[in-house]
Amino acid sequence: MGAQVRGAFLPSAALVLALVGCVGAPPEGPFPLSLPPGFPAPQVPEANPLTAARIELGRHLFYDERISGNGTQSCASCHRQERAFADGLIQPAGSTGVLHPRNSPSLTNAAYNASLTWANPLLTELEQQILVPLFGEEPIELGVTGHEEEVLARLAAEPRYPALFEDAFPGEPAPIHWDNVVRALASFTRSLISGNSRFDRFVYQNEDEALSPSERRGLELFFSERLECHHCHGGFNFTESSVHAGSTFGAESFHNTGLYNLDGRGSYPPNNTGVYEITGAPSDMGRFRAPTLRNVAVTAPYMHDGSVATLEEVIRIYERGGRLLDDGPYAGDGAENPLKSGFIPGFTLTNEERADLLAFLESLTDESFLTDPRHADPWGAP
Repeated sequence: MGAQVRGAFLPSAALVLALVGCVGAPPEGPFPLSLPPGFPAPQVPEANPLTAARIELGRHLFYDERISGNGTQSCASCHRQERAFADGLIQPAGSTGVLHPRNSPSLTNAAYNASLTWANPLLTELEQQILVPLFGEEPIELGVTGHEEEVLARLAAEPRYPALFEDAFPGEPAPIHWDNVVRALASFTRSLISGNSRFDRFVYQNEDEALSPSERRGLELFFSERLECHHCHGGFNFTESSVHAGSTFGAESFHNTGLYNLDGRGSYPPNNTGVYEITGAPSDMGRFRAPTLRNVAVTAPYMHDGSVATLEEVIRIYERGGRLLDDGPYAGDGAENPLKSGFIPGFTLTNEERADLLAFLESLTDESFLTDPRHADPWGAP
């Protein structure tokens, strides 16, 4: 089940497979995506069946700045392919320049997310969530509200769109309308499936040399009870907040990780209080979704507010059992946050162990996903 190298136990692919699970099964009926080995089919709503034509229309819309109210911003402005569909900024700005209080999340494997924002357990389908950046006003992102007909007219005037909409929604006499825009964007987002990292090649594709000894030692640390990373970032998608076509029950994974403790009683910054904003329940203060760790090395900065610059800094916060901010408006000791998850007790790493853990996290990068032409900007093509 493993190998000894210089006194260290290196886990085998079979052992890791038992930990992350292999739940892949052929999708029922026609399916336009080639799923990675070991991956299950995602859940797809009956009202929006996944087709190649809807994915292609969604790709065009995703990269099109005409979809914003003022014609200056697209979905891709905050979700860049080379960043695993995050954006590399602490806080993104909407089309009118208003800063969003939360960091742009990666769209890696969004098709499997049990919930679809940092802290709203009510948004569970992409068709629901996509309405927020399109029409939301606090903060304004794409800013379509008040410009609905103007934006549709722009799309209708683009020579590519009539045929793309007709192919995606055959039989509709006038298919260029907002319901279909949303369905197409959801379909493209569902197609953003990443599962060809070196970790995947080691575990699911039987490439024994895909991971280095350092990465395998880091893998062992990651799945150990000593560090407890896998309790929040487990399963094939490295987040417990995952569902798929074979799921028999829902899954939500929101945690307070001790990032803040403004008053010594667990409070978070007033514009970023987590699930508490939705429920008003005191116990939900500071609880945010555990994101996937796939492609995490290219999605800095980290945390819901982008306040942590590097992966090493993230690890050191978890080593400490919470973040200490000595001064400033958000000063406080997150390790003493009474609402902090029990999976954040703190631990001790040697410098070599920390380097091994970082190496393992970097092995989750899927370079083919970051450059896949099926996900790329179609408007830049000749």
